[in-house]
Amino acid sequence: MNVDSQNILDRALELPDTDRAFIIEQLLASLDKPDEAIDALWEREAEERVEGYRTGKLRSLSLAEVLAKYRT
Repeated sequence: MNVDSQNILDRALELPDTDRAFIIEQLLASLDKPDEAIDALWEREAEERVEGYRTGKLRSLSLAEVLAKYRT
């Protein structure tokens, strides 16, 4: 970490909790950039799942079935 970054961090740590939380949220949001390739893969996956359900190749589970699986 360079000196400027360390100075910023030191000053940020002196801020009230709510201000630090706001800065954290903004910094994290700046790292969460959309990735068109990943978005396209998820879109294709969702379409394939819907098509599989419609054609009977996939079946849905009720909430009770899903919860029962994790209770055992």
